[in-house]
Parts: sequence; structure tokens; C-alpha cells
Amino acid sequence: MRKKGLGRAVGANRYPGRGIIVGKTADGKRAFFAYFIMGRSANSRNRVFAEYGDEVRTEPYDASKVVDPSLILYSPVKTAGQDVIVTNGDQTETIAQSLAAGHCFRHALMRRTFEPDAPNYTPRISAILHLGKRAADYSYEMSILKCADGKGKKCNRYFFCYEPESGTGHYLHTYEGDGSPLPSFEGEPARVKLQNGLRTMAEEIWESLDEENKISLYCRAVDLKTGEAESVLFNKYTK
Repeated sequence: MRKKGLGRAVGANRYPGRGIIVGKTADGKRAFFAYFIMGRSANSRNRVFAEYGDEVRTEPYDASKVVDPSLILYSPVKTAGQDVIVTNGDQTETIAQSLAAGHCFRHALMRRTFEPDAPNYTPRISAILHLGKRAADYSYEMSILKCADGKGKKCNRYFFCYEPESGTGHYLHTYEGDGSPLPSFEGEPARVKLQNGLRTMAEEIWESLDEENKISLYCRAVDLKTGEAESVLFNKYTK
């Protein structure tokens, strides 16, 4: 499968919704992930990312304007031991609890389904980075939970497991494009080209997202030998 340029892959879709990119930098030295959110409604757009140590949370930009916090406020990034969890919803907590109980990523998501936001039934997308104690231990998994029947009664659950390749990432997002209802993502996560510079990659993603609909982006790179982490965060709105 051919790799797409990072910006080209993201920018090809005016409304990918929420997106996760995971992989390894071109020099093979760092694990990389990115998570972004977009929004069409005023409630969805009224958000910012906030970083609390290793955890990232979505917070209201203007708390007085929040209509329904249930699907917009959550922790998209959370560390659990040697693993980093990245998701587009409260399944972050389900995965963390499952790991703490000695279970796995797949076990956790078999208990969950797509979001209850009819008629879109937004897919739940998730990823986990298994960083391990040695650089060679690094691997990652991704998943998407999709409505199967268009009626919100059946769920298809897809899981993808990757052995990292230097300079390669995998990109998974919620929607195939804009529409009413919004069409869910189809196929496998796209292979994308990754560079070495974290800020360069973060800026490429941010600039490729549709200006009207983009809200926030968070990127992190973790040194596979030392565990040292670097992050970049962009918010359209600043508190």
C-alpha cells in the first residue's frame, strides 16, 4: 500500500471529523501520535484541548454556552503504565480500566459501541501505543466501532495491529466527508509519511485541516530509548 503525504491525506477530506494518526518518526527513534477534532455545531466548536501532565482533556471554551457535554468533554489522551491511549470519546476510561484489570485493548472495546448521536452514529475511533521498556518493544493498535445497519441497532468492530515502520504512520478518522447524515469512515487506516520534526508535522496537519471546521490538535513524540516526550498543542480558540 502506497504512503500518502501527511498534509495531503488530512487535507483531502474537508470534514474528516475526529482523527488519530500513530506511527514512528523517519529516523526510527520516536513514537508519534496526533489527535484532532473538528466541529460543525456551536456546541461542538465550543472546545479547547488542555494538557495535564500526560493526560489531555477537552474543555469548554465558554462554559456558559455548553448545551450537552456528554459527547464533547472527555480525555482523548491518557497514559496507563507503558501504554498511551488515544480516543475520540469516553472509551478512553473503558480502555484504562480494562488494562488495570489485566485485560486488553480489544477486550475493552468489545464492550462499547458507536456514539448515540442519531442519525450520524459517529464511529468511536481508538488507538493504543505499547511503548514497552525497550525501543524494540514498540507496537500499536487502532480500532473503529461503526454502526452496521444505519438504525443504531448493530455494531461492527474493526481492529488493526501494527509493527511500526520508520517514517510511516496510520491515519484513522470518523467521517468519509461532509453530509447529512455524516458518512462513516470506510476501509483501513491510510498509510502516511512521517518526518522527524514534531512541530513540522503538527503544523502540516493543522494547516491541512479545513479552516472553518477545525478546532484543536494535539501531537506527541516519545523517545523510544529514554521515554522523553515532546508535545505540541493547537487550539483555534484560546482561553
